[in-house]
Amino acid sequence: MAKQEPVFVATAPAPVAAAPKAAAQAASIDRTPTRILDQSAAARLLSNSGLTLQWIGWDKRGTLNSGKRDGQLWLKGVQHAPGGGRGLLTIDGHVTEIGTGYFTFSGEIVIEGTPDAGRICKMHRQDWRFAITEGRKYWRLRQFEWCDGLTDYVDIYF
Repeated sequence: MAKQEPVFVATAPAPVAAAPKAAAQAASIDRTPTRILDQSAAARLLSNSGLTLQWIGWDKRGTLNSGKRDGQLWLKGVQHAPGGGRGLLTIDGHVTEIGTGYFTFSGEIVIEGTPDAGRICKMHRQDWRFAITEGRKYWRLRQFEWCDGLTDYVDIYF
């Protein structure tokens, strides 16, 4: 096994040999259809206009693909730093519930290289919560300091 360089990681890394098994288990855990409590909110999320991380910038949104498969609303997106700069945000998973002003998300969120070079935050959770507050035109991730104590604003726009 090759020696890994130390990085900031929100969860303990799995041994390399266990990674395929862990990935297969994670993929098979929850096939429950998304609980849709507000049809207009679900439609808004499916027709979203992108995502941002404040460290990368709000001016050029990343792309957030969305769809419905086997009864689940899914999200997969990325925001790259403009002009080849430092920073990357990715999100990949499915919505477990969506209601008026909020949704819960099961999946992985990754932040790399921002605001500090070498920063890597990667976590898979089943209870990420996004909410609309103060009349804003986006859902904001409510777990602000999930990685290393820095406040990360991950926003999904409608």
